[in-house]
Amino acid sequence: MGFFSPGNSQNHYLGIWYKKISSRTVVWVANREIPLIDSSGVLKVIDPGILALLNGTGSVIWSANVTRSTVQDPIGQLLESGNLVVRDANDDNPEHFFWQSFDHPCDTLLPGMKLGKNFVSGLERHLSSWKSSDDPGRGDFAFRCDPQGYPQLILSNGSIELFRTGPWNGLGFSGNPNLKPNSIYTYGLVFTKEEVYYGYDLVNSSVVSRFALSHDGIMQRSTWIDRTQEWVLYLTAPIDNCDYYKLCGPYGSCNVGNSPVCGCLSNFVPKYPKEWESGDWSNGCVRRTLLDCHKGDGFLKYSHYKMPDTKYSWFDKNMTLRECEIQCLKNCSCMAYTNLDIRGDGSGCLLWFDELIDMREFSENGQDIYIRMASSELVRRVGFSGKKREIVGVTLALLFGLLLLGMSLTLYLQKKKKNSQLNREGNLMHNSERGYNDKSQKEDLELPLFDLAVIANSTNNFSIDNKLGEGGFGPVYKGMLEGGQEIAVKRLSKNSSQGIDEFKNEVICIAKLRHRNLVKLLGCCIEGEEKMLIYEYMPNKSLDYFIFDRTRSALLEWPKRFHIINGIARGLLYLHQDSILRIIHRDLKASNILLDIDMNPKISDFGVARSFGGNETQANTNRVVGTHGYMAPEYAVDGLFSVKSDVFSFGVLVLEIVSGRRNRGFYHPDHHLNLLGHAWRLYKEDRLLELINEALWDSCYLIEVLRSIHVGLLCVQQCPKDRPSMSSVVLMLGSEGPLPQAKQPGFFTERNVLEAGCSSSKDATTSANEITITLLNAR
Repeated sequence: MGFFSPGNSQNHYLGIWYKKISSRTVVWVANREIPLIDSSGVLKVIDPGILALLNGTGSVIWSANVTRSTVQDPIGQLLESGNLVVRDANDDNPEHFFWQSFDHPCDTLLPGMKLGKNFVSGLERHLSSWKSSDDPGRGDFAFRCDPQGYPQLILSNGSIELFRTGPWNGLGFSGNPNLKPNSIYTYGLVFTKEEVYYGYDLVNSSVVSRFALSHDGIMQRSTWIDRTQEWVLYLTAPIDNCDYYKLCGPYGSCNVGNSPVCGCLSNFVPKYPKEWESGDWSNGCVRRTLLDCHKGDGFLKYSHYKMPDTKYSWFDKNMTLRECEIQCLKNCSCMAYTNLDIRGDGSGCLLWFDELIDMREFSENGQDIYIRMASSELVRRVGFSGKKREIVGVTLALLFGLLLLGMSLTLYLQKKKKNSQLNREGNLMHNSERGYNDKSQKEDLELPLFDLAVIANSTNNFSIDNKLGEGGFGPVYKGMLEGGQEIAVKRLSKNSSQGIDEFKNEVICIAKLRHRNLVKLLGCCIEGEEKMLIYEYMPNKSLDYFIFDRTRSALLEWPKRFHIINGIARGLLYLHQDSILRIIHRDLKASNILLDIDMNPKISDFGVARSFGGNETQANTNRVVGTHGYMAPEYAVDGLFSVKSDVFSFGVLVLEIVSGRRNRGFYHPDHHLNLLGHAWRLYKEDRLLELINEALWDSCYLIEVLRSIHVGLLCVQQCPKDRPSMSSVVLMLGSEGPLPQAKQPGFFTERNVLEAGCSSSKDATTSANEITITLLNAR
C-alpha cells in the first residue's frame, strides 16, 4: 500500500497493489474522487479510531467511517488478502473489525470479498469502474448482485443494464453454462435471510487471479503468469452480441450461431413483423395463440436456454418440479417455471410473473424452462403417425372441445352474473367526460376475477395490521396469495363519492396496459357491494415517502433518483405514444409513483385518467380534477388537458426529486416564489447548484443533475406548445447534446399566475384571484 500516480496523471492517490508482481496492478483506491495534487499526503489513525488521509494543509480528504462511536486501541492494518482494516490492537477476529476496505470495493473483486447486499445492515457492495486508465474516479459502469426477485449479477452503464449472468442454479449462473469447475478458483452464490452475495476463493494460493471491471465496461478475469511476467486473460463478459441485455426483446431468443442472431421462441411470432425484418428486435415476440387461463393453459418445455430476467420472479427452495408446475398453473399471471437448483434430479421452484426477457439458446448445456401456452398449442405438439395419429387426434380434439365447452359455459354464467352487478351501477364511463364509446363499454376486458373469499383470506380478513393507507378511492391493504405472491388490494369505500367512477375508469384505462414502469393490475373482485382492484405489491411505498423526508432522503442517492426520473419518463412515453389508446394520467405526483423492491418507479392511480383514440390530442372538461402544485395552468384555469399537461406534472416531479422540496408549500426567506419560481430564478442567474438537495452531494453526477433540472424547466414552461413531448424528454435525459433555452414556467409565483404571453384560451382574461381550490376535486 502506498501513494501512486496512475498512467500519465500527475495526481497522487492512496492505493493497494500486488507487491510481488512487476507490473503495478492497483486493486483498491482510497481517495479515488479527491486526488492529492502533491506528494504531501499522510495516512493516520485519528480519534475515535478513524483511518484518515490528510493533505499538506492537514485537511482530511478521505476517511474510513468507523461503525462504532469509540474504539479502545485502534490500529490500521493491511492484511495479506489485500484487505485494509481498522481493528482493536488486541482483537484480530474479522467479525469484530471496525472497518474494512473489502466492504467498499472499487473496480476489483479479490478472493474472499463479497459482491452483494446485507439485508440486516443495508450494506451493499458492488464494483464501479475507473473513469479512465489515468483517473480512478468512479466511472459510469457498475457490476452488482441484484437481489430483486431471485438474485443475479448485473453489469450496467448508469441506469442502463448491459449484461446479466442469469440466476444461480446450484452449479453456476444460467447465462454462463460453459464456465466449469476449474483448478484456479472456486466460486458461488450465498443466499440467506441475512445476506446475498457472490464470491470466489483461490484453489492454490500461489496462483494470482483477479476479477475486475475495466473502465470501458468489460468484466475481465486475469491470471498472472510468472514465466512471461504478464497478465493473461482468462474470461470476459459480455463475450458476444447475445450477452447484451434484452437484445431480442420479450419472448425473443438469441443464438450467436444464427444469422440474424435474434429469433422468436418456438410457438411465438414477431410482435411487429416489419420492424423485426428490418433488424429492430426490441419489441420482441408474442404468442402465436393467446392464452386463455380460464379455458385451460399448459406448459411446453424449452431446453438449453439462459433463464429470463428474474426481477419479477418468485421462488421456493423446497418445492418439487411437479409442485412448481401446479403452483404456476393456478396463477394466471405466472408465465413460466423451472427448477431453482438443477443438481441431481433438480429441486426448488422458480416462477416468472412477467414477460420473459433476455433469453439465449445454447447448442448444449443451458437449462430447461417450462413456458405457459394455450391449450391448442399443446395439442399440436402431440406426436403420432399415420392412421393412429388421425384417430387419436380426433379423439383428443373431441374430448378437449367438450371440456372447454363445459368450462366456458360455467365461466360465462359466472361472468354474466358478476357483470350484471357492475352494469347496474351505470355505464362504464360517462361518454362526454371519459371519452369511451358504447362499443368499447361492451368489450371484454379479459381481466381476471378474484373471489372475495380469496382476497379476504390473503389480507387476513382486511386486518388493520395489513392496511397500507387510504385515499379518495378507499383503503388499501397488503395481501399474500396462496402461491406466495404479494398483492395490494384497493377496496372501494362505501362512503366514497368518487370511488365507483375511479373503479370503472381504472379498469378500463389500464386493464390491458403492460409496462415495467406502470403498476400492474392483476385483477378485480366484484361481489355484492364489494368492489376491489388487485395490484402487484410495491414494498418501498411511494416516492414522496423518501424525497420529502430528511432521514429517508439520504437513502435515495443520485443514481437511484436518476433511474426513477428515467423510469417515470419511459412510463409516460408508453401511455402517451405506445399504448393501445393514448392515456393522459391527469394526476401525476410523487405519491402516485410507487417503488418496487429494487426502487424501480411504477406510475399508479389511474382513477381520473383519460383515454384518446385516433388522432385526438386535446380535450376540455368542466370537472377539473388533480392535485394543486402539479396541474398545468391551461388545465387548472380553462379545463384544457392534453399530453402536455402530464409533461408539466413530470417537470414538477423532476424538480422535486432533485431538490427534495415540494412545489406547493415551498418557502424561501428571500422571496415568495414557489419551487418552480425558485428554480427559474436560479436558472436565470446561473446558480442551479443551489437547487440540489444536500443529501445528493456525495453521490451526484453533476452533469446529469444539472441536465435533469434543465429538462424539468423545459417541461413546466407556460405555453403547452413550448413543452417537449415525452419522447423528446427521454431522448434529452439519455443524451449529452445541447438543450434549448427554457422559457418562463407556468404557476411560478403565488401571484400573476398567467402573466406570461401565452394563454390556453384566447378570450380569457384571468387573474390569479380566479384560481381557487373550488375548481378542484380534492383527492
